[in-house]
Amino acid sequence: MALNGKLETEIEIQAPAARFYNIFRKQIHHIPNISTDKIHGAKVHQGDWENVGSVTHWDYTIEGKKTSLKEKIEAIDDANKSITYSLSDGEISEGYKILKFTLQVIDKANGGLVKWTLQYEKLKQNIVAASPDSYMDFAAKVTKDIDAHLVKA
Repeated sequence: MALNGKLETEIEIQAPAARFYNIFRKQIHHIPNISTDKIHGAKVHQGDWENVGSVTHWDYTIEGKKTSLKEKIEAIDDANKSITYSLSDGEISEGYKILKFTLQVIDKANGGLVKWTLQYEKLKQNIVAASPDSYMDFAAKVTKDIDAHLVKA
């Protein structure tokens, strides 16, 4: 795998796109209660939960290993239901120069489409940190947990 790259995935959801986007935009602190087997805690490190520049500390499990990271909100585009996050700290800083996720939620007739884009630049070829593919798989699984939560709510 290359030192830098870009991965994309799209996941169809049954929940309305606006409700799904609102979880990330205004209720992100609820995600540890929705995806309990993957995300174990979240707390504001700097700023608040929902504005550009805010930093949140997350505890999570990826590739069977409990770890943590800091997530900074880089950009918000409510008109296009899009948020960009940069990830750092912990094993991320040991393995990556850049690890950035962009979430976009697109309206569809029945539900929506969640598009995740992951941009990365590794510090070296063989890293101890989780792979970009694992982070993309993690995002897809959390997306499915949130969708299931919203559909049954």
